[in-house]
Amino acid sequence: MATFLYQVGRLAFRRRWYVALVWAAVLAAVGLGALKASGASDEEFSMPGIESQKAFDLMEQRFPGASADGATARVVFVAPSGEKVTATENRRAVEETVANLGDGAQVASAVDPFQAKAVSKDGTTAYATVTYKVGANDLTDASKNQLERAIHTAQGSGLTVEAGGSAMDGGGGPGGAAEVIGVAIAAVVLLVTFGSLAAAGLPLLTAIIGVGVSMATILTLSEALGLSTTTGTLAMMLGLAVGIDYALFVVSRYREERAKGRVPREAVGLAVGTAGSAVVFAGLTVVIALAGLAVVGIPMLTKMGLAAAGAVVVAVLVALTLVPAFLGFWPNAVLRRRARKSGRIEENSENNGGTRWARFVLRRPLPVLLLGVVGLGALAVPMTDLQLGMPGDEAKSTSTTERRAYDALAEGFGPGFNGPLTVVVDAKGGTDPKGAADTVAKEIGGTEGVVSVSPARFNAAGDTAVFQVVPSTAPTDERTKDLVTTIRGERPGVESETGATFEVTGSTALNIDISDKVQSALIPYLVVVVGLAIVLLLVVFRSLFVPLKAALGFLLSVLASLGVVVLVFQQGHGAGLLGVEQTGPIMSLMPIFLVGIIFGLAMDYEVFLVSRMREAYVHGERPGQAITSGFRHSARVVVAAALIMIAVFAGFVGESDSMVKMIGFGLASAVLFDAFVVRMAIVPAVLALLGDRAWWLPKWLDRLLPKVDVEGEALGRRPESGPDSGPGPGPGSGPGSDPEPAGTTGLEVARS
Repeated sequence: MATFLYQVGRLAFRRRWYVALVWAAVLAAVGLGALKASGASDEEFSMPGIESQKAFDLMEQRFPGASADGATARVVFVAPSGEKVTATENRRAVEETVANLGDGAQVASAVDPFQAKAVSKDGTTAYATVTYKVGANDLTDASKNQLERAIHTAQGSGLTVEAGGSAMDGGGGPGGAAEVIGVAIAAVVLLVTFGSLAAAGLPLLTAIIGVGVSMATILTLSEALGLSTTTGTLAMMLGLAVGIDYALFVVSRYREERAKGRVPREAVGLAVGTAGSAVVFAGLTVVIALAGLAVVGIPMLTKMGLAAAGAVVVAVLVALTLVPAFLGFWPNAVLRRRARKSGRIEENSENNGGTRWARFVLRRPLPVLLLGVVGLGALAVPMTDLQLGMPGDEAKSTSTTERRAYDALAEGFGPGFNGPLTVVVDAKGGTDPKGAADTVAKEIGGTEGVVSVSPARFNAAGDTAVFQVVPSTAPTDERTKDLVTTIRGERPGVESETGATFEVTGSTALNIDISDKVQSALIPYLVVVVGLAIVLLLVVFRSLFVPLKAALGFLLSVLASLGVVVLVFQQGHGAGLLGVEQTGPIMSLMPIFLVGIIFGLAMDYEVFLVSRMREAYVHGERPGQAITSGFRHSARVVVAAALIMIAVFAGFVGESDSMVKMIGFGLASAVLFDAFVVRMAIVPAVLALLGDRAWWLPKWLDRLLPKVDVEGEALGRRPESGPDSGPGPGPGSGPGSDPEPAGTTGLEVARS
């Protein structure tokens, strides 16, 4: 592996123009394809195998065309204090507003609340439902502006008017500003780490190119593969993250080899052969984690994982080819300013911050280990109270009209009105479908926790009925979940009595089913992903304990990050500091996303940090010395990479959407715990306590595992090469000068 990648790096350096042109051609080709593509669709969320999905599919089959894909807006009218919406002037204002709402070219219907009996019992609140002919992302600015104007006009009459529904969605991703802030912070961290604008800019430039190729490819293939507009979200986030990281590690190793006196092309070859090998295996662990999302059984999530895995593969290829090509164009630009001016490149300090920290841990390995494990364990305790759900408008800020509309409906019609259950009665083959539907409605209506049951609506064949059930509790309330379980538990008795069956669906039941399925899939997902990664790390490190320690440390950091998410977003501790106005259940997909993304990044840090320790150990250093060497060479780079990821993810905490806050906070916390507590403290402490046993591998297992050279041991055995073409270290060298200066050396044996 190391020898092959060494040749790849040298070839990319020597044929830099060809490499750059190939990547430019690839970017242009997929960019042209993306421009010509019809665009990604709004894929309907589905989860095969759950009851609410089966009920929804049955409705699609028995009521063709009833479940329109058009966007909806629910406009809520609240009368001034002491008045009612049924008063003459208020009613006239509502009816005029509904007429204005129905005038849009894309509007299918606007239902008058007085005709639809959509008025609260106390007469203070009413709502009108506006249905559009197109989906939310296809609404034109004219339609959105028309909706806003109608609402604004109604507010001028003295009524309180708010609106919710899919038509109010912005349609764009929430992370645009956060990504810009994250990239800006990443640039600052890289500049401080490298002390060179070029060295800081190169990882950013290559990462952006890689993300451009990935996103354009996803758009090009969106129609052919049925990819939705949300498929590329994870690909962009991870593509940018690992793209910066992987280029950062290669550039850092290149600077280190130059500091040893090696000529540029030789330094590039060694950087790609060693750090590039670690990039390949780190990328493989990320791909395993993302491809493993298929275990959950959600088609959309599977596509997101595979698309993101493709983006990671592109990031690896960019780091192995385009980064060394750019180093060929500007071999000295990435060096520190003092080195470029003097023409002398000095070895890194033997007593840097990484060395001092490693020595501190080596002196006190047991206290460091206990402190890290106990601290993360304490943070993980709230995770035992984890409640999963799909927060909706109730989780948004009170500054949004959607949240105010939600609160107004809950106050006027009851908390369960915002999340009614839909019951589908299948009486096909029965003798009395209407009688069966009445019996089901009567049984469910008498269940404790049910406020009302709407009249049944039958399909054209008269063998299937649908009615809505309004609970007394809010959609995310645990009592609503218990109610759904109770209603479904009554099914056997109803079936035996009527010969008909029924299923419960609707957004509330769907969210409950999704939460249950994700929770049950979390353990199999962890087993598959962690198991495959342990096998991969066995191959990389030729050690039994290092992979097990890596996996256990990852689980500890994930549990701790989930614990702090529960602490803030579910229990409300410190929620005000983050601008979280409403606490509640944790988003159902949050644990899966957290595990998948953080596992990949955690294994990145593990491979890059421990591979340098392994390299030093293989070259003859004692276990303690190897730990110190690994930290001397890699600690600063791993810290920089972790700070970049924390900055990128923490930027999302500033968004107004509670779910986006939750994701950003959870990911930033997980990186913080894993990089600085697990990898930088627990890992060296465990290795120090194990000593030589840390690198032990049973002989029978050693014979079974394929041998790969990640440490570049084979490169150290190569004979010293002659002078290489490529710019030397002098300040005047540039893209067009290839001869080496006098006195440079060829390939050297890596120093212990």
